[in-house]
Amino acid sequence: MNLKKMTGMALAALVLVSGVFAGGNRDKPQQPSTRADGITTITPGVLTIGIEIGYPPMEYFDMDGTTPIGFDVEMANALGAKLGFTVKFVDTAWDGIFAGVNTGKYDLIISAVTITDERLRAFNFTKSYIANTQALVLSKNSGITAKNPEELGGLDVAYQAETASDVYMTTLAGQGLEFTPREYDKVLNCFDELKLGRVSAVVCDSVVAFYYAAQTNSPFDIVWQGEADEKLGICFKKGNDPLTAAVDKALDELFADGTMVTISKKIFGRDLVTSVR
Repeated sequence: MNLKKMTGMALAALVLVSGVFAGGNRDKPQQPSTRADGITTITPGVLTIGIEIGYPPMEYFDMDGTTPIGFDVEMANALGAKLGFTVKFVDTAWDGIFAGVNTGKYDLIISAVTITDERLRAFNFTKSYIANTQALVLSKNSGITAKNPEELGGLDVAYQAETASDVYMTTLAGQGLEFTPREYDKVLNCFDELKLGRVSAVVCDSVVAFYYAAQTNSPFDIVWQGEADEKLGICFKKGNDPLTAAVDKALDELFADGTMVTISKKIFGRDLVTSVR
């Protein structure tokens, strides 16, 4: 989802977490507040986090349709507790998520963001907290024999637009692979379409593929995974060094005390985090 997602411009919001609402682009940037320890946030006592809710299992809504859950959500709440902040999530369209942190809509982004050289030049990042790669998912008993993305010629292939999966498949197309691209705004739409038989395959992040394939009576099979060469990190506006350092230290502590492994096993049923440290 390089993991999820590339750059753009729009912001949408409304989410209730830790007892706090975020009103998206109805909110006007506030005057930053600096604590005694030098950490500055846009709202006193609150760590405001940009997130694209709708990317299970990293961040998505619970059955009530309003409460965000998932790996990134649990990690963010644990970080807030470590740092002594209330956590507020701002649900943001992916194509505007980086612009939002630059314009002060939120303090940081926790939304399965892949660390890339290009992004490191434009933003601050913590150390990685989980590794990821691309995966190919088919419906069980579909009769499709493809064992890797290079064998998807002639098929309808679903993936989330403006993500690493998009880049991966676009690269294969440029190398001569002929397939029908089916781009969706949300990765969950890709799996809905695969389940309904409207597409032949889904290419997505391995963390997402693990989640869907592990569900009880899952109709999906992971038939291929690439090398785990994508690492996810927490993203900040360039130059926001005090907050970056504080969150990075808190993240180290969550690894050291076992919290990160606990969250990983709860969400994925396995430890996907230790390998990055």
